[in-house]
Amino acid sequence: MLSRQAIPILVAAFLCWLGLSPAASAQWEVKQISGRDYVNVDGMKKFYGFAAMRRSGNELILENKKVIMKLRIGSQECLMNGVKFVFSYKVEEHGGRAWVSRIDLSKLVDPVLRPNYIANAGDFRTVIIDPGHGGKDPGATNSLGTEAFYNLDVSQRLKKMLTERGFKVLMTRESNRYLTLQERVDFANRVKENAIFISIHHNSGGSAARGLETFTLSPIGVAHYGRGLNSSDFQMRTGNSHDSANVALATATHGTILRTLTPKGKPCYTLDRGIKRARFSVLTGVKHPSILVECGFLSHPYEARLVHTESYRNTVANGIALAVLKYRGAVTKKPGANP
Repeated sequence: MLSRQAIPILVAAFLCWLGLSPAASAQWEVKQISGRDYVNVDGMKKFYGFAAMRRSGNELILENKKVIMKLRIGSQECLMNGVKFVFSYKVEEHGGRAWVSRIDLSKLVDPVLRPNYIANAGDFRTVIIDPGHGGKDPGATNSLGTEAFYNLDVSQRLKKMLTERGFKVLMTRESNRYLTLQERVDFANRVKENAIFISIHHNSGGSAARGLETFTLSPIGVAHYGRGLNSSDFQMRTGNSHDSANVALATATHGTILRTLTPKGKPCYTLDRGIKRARFSVLTGVKHPSILVECGFLSHPYEARLVHTESYRNTVANGIALAVLKYRGAVTKKPGANP
């Protein structure tokens, strides 16, 4: 068992678990905080080549030519190039220095900063689109329409855009029909070739809630967003075999949608609610890299009208299509490849 004092780590097992080279071992320092392994942020700075690390109060900023990362002591929120991620655990301070949980480093930070190190993720040309709800299950509703309709409309637009780019596209439903969650999982798992799975939804949460959020499956030992840990959170799920690819796909998708919804020189049409962890059935059961995208709130007066416009739904679909290309490029380029 690790000492509760901060210690330099020279243990190859930890580095293999993290996916890092033993040659980098001298950079890492680990300690236990509240019974959980944490990694010192100084090691992150060195390993990922951040040229500068500044601190102002509880905020830390790490920066290199490609990435600006912002962390806050006592917060689970992390910004990377302006895109919000929600860590599984808060950034902690101990001995006057900042510490990030090892699971957030290995399951979120590393795949986002080094997507080209994710094994067997780039070799796909099939995209499975899952329009949520349908038939007797309309999903969220308002005076303008139903979530089931908006989900299908965005999905059909996305299918057309991806097909034009040379992808094979399969949809769990192509009309207003009802499917159980298990039927959606079974449909995706019948696809034998390498593929990615994108479930399209729209949100509801009271008249004040609005914004875009993207979910990936919680890693083993991480709770569903918004609730505490329970014993089932420590069970290996089918989707956990793609933890790194899941978060890389979510990063590309979430960030690209936000950019497409930001007119030049103007504010974004929506708010960034972040990339989060969840245990939705379609994420736990699907054997392909998978994400669930909530494209806007039907319960928000302004956002509901926005979602109802074809231009908004077309822009969201275009953002996802561009993200699929970006993700494939990021995970296909392997370490040591020429720029």
